[in-house]
Amino acid sequence: MSDTNSTAKDTMTSETGAPTPPPGPESAQQTTAESHNIDIVLDIPVTLSMELGRTRMSIRDLLKLKSGSVLELQKMVHEPLDVLVNGTLVARGEAVVVDDRFGVRLTDVVSPMERVKKLR
Repeated sequence: MSDTNSTAKDTMTSETGAPTPPPGPESAQQTTAESHNIDIVLDIPVTLSMELGRTRMSIRDLLKLKSGSVLELQKMVHEPLDVLVNGTLVARGEAVVVDDRFGVRLTDVVSPMERVKKLR
């Protein structure tokens, strides 16, 4: 009777009730192939940008812009910057200075699941 129980535990079933074979060498090959596919994607260049804010204006007002013009943005001073990858929001942060360059300290990162939802 103990042999029957151990056999039942070792054999998995699919949704149709048919036995599913235990993972074998094919599973290891599939994992290696998936890892290789991910490695290819990791080298694709993307554009990372920080958005300070936005505004709308007419073409008439756009043509009137000159050196010294000030554009008022819709975002308030205390609001975080948006960090975009290829135009998709991936994080928010605050502006910092690193040596003589601007940087962004991330304060909120969008979850991977939310990023995938926005791609659809």
